[in-house]
Amino acid sequence: MNPRKTPLYDEHVGLGAKMVEFAGFRMPIQYGGIVDEHRAVRENVGVFDVSHMGEFTVSGDGAPDYLNSVTTNDVSALEPYQAQYSAILNEGGGVIDDLVVYRRATDYLLVVNAANTARDFEWLSGRLEGGVRIENVSDAVGQIAVQGPEAERVVAPLADGDVSGLGYYHSMDSGIAGVPCFVSRTGYTGEDGFEIYTEAARAPEIWRAVLESAARPVPCGLGARDTLRLEMAFRLHGSDMDETTTPLEAGLAWIVKMDKGDFVGREALARQKREGLKRRLVGLKTEGRRFPRPGFKVYAGSEETGVVTSGGFSPTLGCGIALAYVAARHAGKGADFSIEIRGERVRAEYVKGPFYKGASHK
Repeated sequence: MNPRKTPLYDEHVGLGAKMVEFAGFRMPIQYGGIVDEHRAVRENVGVFDVSHMGEFTVSGDGAPDYLNSVTTNDVSALEPYQAQYSAILNEGGGVIDDLVVYRRATDYLLVVNAANTARDFEWLSGRLEGGVRIENVSDAVGQIAVQGPEAERVVAPLADGDVSGLGYYHSMDSGIAGVPCFVSRTGYTGEDGFEIYTEAARAPEIWRAVLESAARPVPCGLGARDTLRLEMAFRLHGSDMDETTTPLEAGLAWIVKMDKGDFVGREALARQKREGLKRRLVGLKTEGRRFPRPGFKVYAGSEETGVVTSGGFSPTLGCGIALAYVAARHAGKGADFSIEIRGERVRAEYVKGPFYKGASHK
């Protein structure tokens, strides 16, 4: 099956992007260089095509109760035009996908990972109840992310509404460059930023208007998107969590609201909490130019304790960073960690929270 193209494919080719296949799409991995794009987002502003992501609308009087039954966070806590990070679990508590849930004026918008769109839609559709309707609108939506400490300086002059007044994980309806859009103050980089959703056919108009901004945003590809999210220790589905790992093991207990009532996977998580976790996801940092990669073995002292799930070189910190599952008894500051890199064990330091502490998100 040939890879699909996003509405911005021609824009990427015109800018000389290096294109790769990702999640069934032809996507830019980089333009001028991953490190330069990474630094542009940390220091100024960058723009990403994220039109490959999946989008579902959920509507009907029973939508809040339905969504609470199929996701881990508490949808009833959302005010209009507020968003929350959440997860969809299987009966065993494994993470089918992570997602963002938006409450809009008359419906809910779910944004899911591109590789999981078809699977998620089938799974969610099979659990509809109470007159709730779900629609897969992914093909009709273009999505652009503007990320960096100067993001507001790019988006605000193009917006009909007051996007500067948006709080973190809040959204609004607004025209951008004269094109009707749904705009949220969210992102996957740790920096301040906006994600702009619009009609797919009109996404190129917004893309060009953003790039022509006086703030001089840099077009960025998937390579920088990955290094930026790893510096923030943001989990990547398919790498740091999947259907064999629970959100508790992945360090995402904060998006699991056990007291909201029943939801798919709750019983398995309750049992895991009672029995105790066998493994946990931790952050590790190595010094020097040797950096960890997914699949590398992790040791606590002389004992092999786990494996790296995401790893690489941090352009901002100038060292190696990794997320890794380790035995729960070793998941803390006192463990003597090392990572086997090309046949040699390299000392690794336990890091709690994001590796990069200076992010600008509101």
